[in-house]
Amino acid sequence: MYTSVSMRSANAYKTIGVETAVSGADPHQLVGMLYEALLQSLGTAKLCMQANDIAGKGQAIGRAVRLLEEGLKAGLDAKGGELAGNLRGLYDYCIVVLSEANLYTNLQKVDEVISLIQPIAQAWTQIRPEVAATPRAAS
Repeated sequence: MYTSVSMRSANAYKTIGVETAVSGADPHQLVGMLYEALLQSLGTAKLCMQANDIAGKGQAIGRAVRLLEEGLKAGLDAKGGELAGNLRGLYDYCIVVLSEANLYTNLQKVDEVISLIQPIAQAWTQIRPEVAATPRAAS
């Protein structure tokens, strides 16, 4: 498939923008970026399902699962106690639900995951002022 020069340039600038944002982000911002990317992937999966784009649906759900597994779940601290355990369980559940959504092209299952993740993502964004005001421990 042919990609125009302008499209390749736009993609390069987008990649550089994301890399720059990630390199300059603190841990709280990085988790926020993971939630944002996850919700974007879920939205893309829904659009692909509605358009009967099977390949696109698979890519979007695959990306969402990787964000949950390799990003959010992997970033949980074992010292996080009950909260970290609950989030780990939620992420595991979401991965199972997304696998079913992909297998059966089930839009409601994607909506279920969105309804579970969205409040957590919003709460994460809302605690930003508190995190910024907390003094960092000396390394």
